[in-house]
Amino acid sequence: MALNSKKMIRVSITVALIIIVAGIVFYPKYKHLLKPAEQGGPPGAAQGGMRGGMGGQPTLASGFVIVPTPMSEMIYSTGSLLPDEEVEMSFETSGKVVGIYFSEGTRVKKDDLLAKINDRPLQAQLLKLQAQHKLTKEREFRQRQLLDRDAISQESYDQVATELQSIEADILLVEARIAETELRAPFDGIVGLRMISEGAFATTQTKIVRLVKISPLKIEFSVPERYAGEVTPGYPIFFVLDGITERFTASVYAVEPKVDVNTRSIIVRAMYPNRNEELKPGRFVSVRAQLSKIENAVSIPTEAVIPEMDGEKVFLYKNGKAEQVKVSTGLRTESRIQIRSGLSFGDTLLTTAILQLRHQLPVKLDTLVTNQEIINAQL
Repeated sequence: MALNSKKMIRVSITVALIIIVAGIVFYPKYKHLLKPAEQGGPPGAAQGGMRGGMGGQPTLASGFVIVPTPMSEMIYSTGSLLPDEEVEMSFETSGKVVGIYFSEGTRVKKDDLLAKINDRPLQAQLLKLQAQHKLTKEREFRQRQLLDRDAISQESYDQVATELQSIEADILLVEARIAETELRAPFDGIVGLRMISEGAFATTQTKIVRLVKISPLKIEFSVPERYAGEVTPGYPIFFVLDGITERFTASVYAVEPKVDVNTRSIIVRAMYPNRNEELKPGRFVSVRAQLSKIENAVSIPTEAVIPEMDGEKVFLYKNGKAEQVKVSTGLRTESRIQIRSGLSFGDTLLTTAILQLRHQLPVKLDTLVTNQEIINAQL
């Protein structure tokens, strides 16, 4: 029994020591949770100060004063630069290439000879026909004189005249075949890289070179079908390219008469002069077209609008607190949205801490700018 008593005493002492050590270690960390209850404060008072602006410091937010600003409804689309004219040159007949008369990447004029295939048999045939034509023409002249003196019959003269016309037709045919052996530029432009060498046999399917006219350039893009009646020939647009800060202006010259059933859009083409040939066809472009413009609109940043099930709302700064206001919207751009009702010029709109704001929540403004200053910064 004495041994059991001693063991119990040792265990009790050990437990007591553990409790004392634990109290020394953990008491400093949790004593702030015990103070409100010990001092008789209301439950949860300490937690209230942890919630942003619910009983402690007001929530920091940014705002700006709404002033009248111009606003435009824009169409945003993407497209491509197309050459004004482009063709892959091929011969109209088959034969051996005997000459290439252009340098790759150079400018050529309309009707310049670019390449030629062997036409020696045709040239020999042409010489033969020209000799026959000369002889037959002299015969026709003599026969006509005899006919005028009634020395020969009309039938005899007609036979000679028909023979002359047949030879002249044969000459035209051979000359046309000789022209088919010549590859000439159909318009002014720049030739690309040649795809054949001199001495090769070319057919009508053999590609010789690509000829491109890049002044002016065409811009092809699409617009939603609901704008079909607004974007018409003569409508101005502007476009930008990656890597170029300059904004280019063009004019619509053609609109596809049919809506694409797959995309529900209409293909539009505009013309850009490209007089200095600074732009190259094939590049990707971002296209913008202005549809309508409001001179004095109530417009705010799109991030300030909070969508809800029954509409949209924003928060205004009034008397040091956030005030929730229902709004109706109108025109939209990439960064701004028109407010048709709910806001007025001179209101101070809260633009940050949107997720933390509540109606009548104390708010402190850290920055305050005007609507126009934000627009100028974006421009």
